[in-house]
Amino acid sequence: MKEILAIIRPNKLDEVKNALEEIGCHGMTITDVKGRGRQLGITESYRGSDYRIDLLPKIKLEIIVQDEEVS
Repeated sequence: MKEILAIIRPNKLDEVKNALEEIGCHGMTITDVKGRGRQLGITESYRGSDYRIDLLPKIKLEIIVQDEEVS
């Protein structure tokens, strides 16, 4: 058996979940996490002050599959 981990943007969850269900993968665990990738966070402005958000909300997707189903 293999464990597949994926960290995705929250707005892509439905698209990824539907694609996995189409190929017959129904079991998954989803966890809300925070992190950053190439974008290194974002800068927001609040009441005239700029501040940096360097850990953005993400979704961690965990799937356990048989060896022959990994591809």
